[in-house]
Amino acid sequence: MQTPDDSTAPASAKTPRRDETPAPTGIAAQNWITAERQPQYRAAVIDLLGALAYGELAAFERLAEDAKLAPTLGDKAELAKMASSEFGHFERLRDRLAEVGEEPTGAMEPFAAALDGFHKQTAPSDWLEGLVKAYVGDSIASDFYREVAARLDTDTRALVLAVLDDTGHATFAVGKVRAAIEKDPRVGGRLALWARRLMGEALSQAQRVVADRDALSTMLVGGVADGFDLAEVGRMFTRITEAHTKRMSALGLAS
Repeated sequence: MQTPDDSTAPASAKTPRRDETPAPTGIAAQNWITAERQPQYRAAVIDLLGALAYGELAAFERLAEDAKLAPTLGDKAELAKMASSEFGHFERLRDRLAEVGEEPTGAMEPFAAALDGFHKQTAPSDWLEGLVKAYVGDSIASDFYREVAARLDTDTRALVLAVLDDTGHATFAVGKVRAAIEKDPRVGGRLALWARRLMGEALSQAQRVVADRDALSTMLVGGVADGFDLAEVGRMFTRITEAHTKRMSALGLAS
C-alpha cells in the first residue's frame, strides 16, 4: 500500500505519523499462535493479515494496470517497479499466515468482495486519477491499519508497519500531479473532487471491513489487551482525516 515515507518524500509530501517504534503491548508474540491461549486475539490478527494480504495483492494488480496508462516509458517502468514491491509485501504476509498455520487464501477470502467493490467503484478514468487514488485512497486505508497496529504484539506490528511502507508512490505522485496542475490549473478542480470522493469511499470501506469481522471490531473498541474506547475511535478517525488534508495540500489540491 502506498503511504508517504518520511525518509524519502519531500517535505511537502510527508504525512505525520504516530510513533512507529514497536513497544511492548503485553501480548507475547509466541502466545497468540495457539488458539486455545489467545483465541480472540488470534482471530483478529489473522483477519488483519488476511485483509492486508489481499490489499497488497490488489495493489500489485492495480499498479500493473495503471502502468498501461503511463504517458512515458519512464513512468511505466516506475510503476512496474512499485508493483513488484507491492507483490513482495504480499509474499511476506502470505508467508506469515502460513507460518502460524493459516491457509493464506482462506484468510484473504472474507475481504475480497469488499475490496474488489471499493476498487470497482473508484476505478480511475485516466493516469492522473490513478496516481491520486494510489496516493490518497490507499494512504487512508494504510492510516487505518496503522491505528489497528498499535494494538498488536511487537512482532506482528513490525510486519504490518513494514508492509505499509511507501513503495515510492508518494514522491512520484506528488511530482506528477503538481506538474499537471501547473501546466493546466483546471486539472486541480477535477482531481480535488475525485480525492474527496476517494476519502468518503475509503473510510466507508474501512468501517465495513471492521464491522463485518467481530474479532477486529473487538480489538478496535475494546476487549483485547487494553483496547480503544469509543472516544479514542473518534479521535482515530479525526487523525486519519487530518492526514488526508495534509496529503491534499501536498498534491496542490483543495481539501
